[in-house]
Amino acid sequence: MSNPEPAPQPSGPTFDPTKPHMLRPKLRPVRGFPLQAKGPDGKEVTMLGLADARQISSKMIATTPAAQQILPLMNGERDLDEIVSSVGRGLTREILEQLVAQLDDAGLIEGPTFDAMYQQMKDDFDASSVLPPGASAAFCEQLVAQEKGEKPTEEELKELGPKKLREFFDKCIEQVLKDADDPAFDALPKAIVAPHIDYGRGWMNYAAIWGRLRVCDRPDRVVVLGTNHFGSGTGVVACDKGFASPLGACAVDEALLAKVCEHLGSELGEKVLEHRYDHEREHSIELQIPWIQHCLGADEGGNYPKVLGVLVHDPSVNGGESYDGTGVSFEAFCQALRRAIDETPGRTLIVSSADLSHVGPAFGDKIRLTGDDEQAKAFREKVVQFDREMLDLLRQGKPDELIASMAWQQNPHRWCSVGNMTAAMRVAQPESVHLLNYAGAMDPQGMSMVSSCAMVMK
Repeated sequence: MSNPEPAPQPSGPTFDPTKPHMLRPKLRPVRGFPLQAKGPDGKEVTMLGLADARQISSKMIATTPAAQQILPLMNGERDLDEIVSSVGRGLTREILEQLVAQLDDAGLIEGPTFDAMYQQMKDDFDASSVLPPGASAAFCEQLVAQEKGEKPTEEELKELGPKKLREFFDKCIEQVLKDADDPAFDALPKAIVAPHIDYGRGWMNYAAIWGRLRVCDRPDRVVVLGTNHFGSGTGVVACDKGFASPLGACAVDEALLAKVCEHLGSELGEKVLEHRYDHEREHSIELQIPWIQHCLGADEGGNYPKVLGVLVHDPSVNGGESYDGTGVSFEAFCQALRRAIDETPGRTLIVSSADLSHVGPAFGDKIRLTGDDEQAKAFREKVVQFDREMLDLLRQGKPDELIASMAWQQNPHRWCSVGNMTAAMRVAQPESVHLLNYAGAMDPQGMSMVSSCAMVMK
């Protein structure tokens, strides 16, 4: 009698009934998105893609859209049988176990798999004095791929990347400022506002502000105030690392950071760095680094200006305190940074890395933005009017009124950078504020529009 053939083993991650976190799964913050795939019959089907909303895990999974009925029940309080019973609709224990195994493998549920990913990220963060580039490096790779007509090698990226990125910046600046009445600043301003949307959509506003800084006095340091899109910090979060781009590295300004922590006091000084790992995946500060390097240049020793990166929460929520009352408040940070800059020798440029409205079906609005129908036009005009009214409050030197207005209206168009824009003004205390350009970037399908601006505070 011949030996029986082994039973086929399931492909992909497997469910382990001995692991408690799989028996009572607790879903981490995830983002869902439509994902096109081929079904068993070869036809295209729409799946539900799931990825880490905090970007600690780089993995994603594809599952059936029906999983939307299951995910809210994964709160760590229900076991698998309770979830199956609650959902019904043909859900079986076997199907659920397979989903849980996928989620665990991708680090999307709490447990040892995610803990190991998070610890590795923190170890990598603490092992280096400079954070590696992310979004800027990906854009640089796109530019080199266009030049080569194929995916570039690491050697080609190293050789051609910086050159192509500088060429792109120069072309943007030339196009935006060629007919401008004021193509350059006479002196270094106190602060600027630049977008943090990707370069492909925000190039006009990046160029409108950074291009004007090419010939003015070079600052000794740049404080970049960004938005905490993905992190776990509930208040202001500083970074004790420098930042790298394809053009090189900007070291952290340790002296200024030490002064900020000193003026916050020992308890808040520790808290402002507690969630420093939030900077690992954050793009709002990193995207300013190549512009700093290209437009402000290096000193005689080849060193770019030092940088201090800080993520600022929304002060129109919870009266400016951190969202849960345990982090560093808006007011405490603004006072500490102001005093630190005053006591630190040399010139400081403050950069508010800011995007404004986020609207359209992709962000929960029910109106598609494209088309000439009256409803779409009226909605677009409403967004632009709202943006301009809020920007006017900054131009009038009224950051506190902007915060109050956003709180009263509950930020209806989802400005993501109320915190860093108003913090820049509170710290810089400019005599005048000028709006240089305003623009919105919309996808061809009208699913989303993100607005941004270029401003200078003198």
